[in-house]
Amino acid sequence: MSSTLPASLERLIDELGRLPGIGPKSAQRIALALVARGPEAARRLAEAVTGAIEGLRRCERCGQLADERLCPICADASRNQHIVLVVEGDRDVWAFERSRGYRGTYHVLGGVISPMDGVGPEELAIASLLARLEHEPIEEVVIATAPTVEGETTATYLTRILAGRVRVSRLATGVPVGGDLEYVDELTLARALEGRHPVSAPQPEP
Repeated sequence: MSSTLPASLERLIDELGRLPGIGPKSAQRIALALVARGPEAARRLAEAVTGAIEGLRRCERCGQLADERLCPICADASRNQHIVLVVEGDRDVWAFERSRGYRGTYHVLGGVISPMDGVGPEELAIASLLARLEHEPIEEVVIATAPTVEGETTATYLTRILAGRVRVSRLATGVPVGGDLEYVDELTLARALEGRHPVSAPQPEP
């Protein structure tokens, strides 16, 4: 960073640049916009950030971010309680909600199985999913992990442990291989959901 910048502005740009998806030029533009908005706007932003970090928790039922014990979706009695869409993270929930094509509930795994990163089934919210099957009238679990190597590995594992407990389906084709669900357009997500298909557990090798 240029030494001609005021030290306080340089610190702000540096902190903004640490956020994912924000490069040096974007950090500079955001910093200048914040300065231009004035102290009151800066205080509101700081309060919003602090409030979110300190106030957010995980929904006791599905595991997504929430302000209360249950997220708005789990607290909505009008949602279809017989189907659960299993996703990797919060952004996937938001993507499906934007599509307006799904009215069931969700279950957030908190990631995918990735041995290279030291993430196994125990690190994901799989035990809580199995517990939900015991206490809720769930008839179908739709596996909506991304079509990546890790996502497919997770889907295969879930299919195996859910076999015989509940009807299991997987998103239909239409979601691009190697892509993240958060970047898929709403129409593609809706069509993939409508065209989901049942899956069966892989047979053990002889």
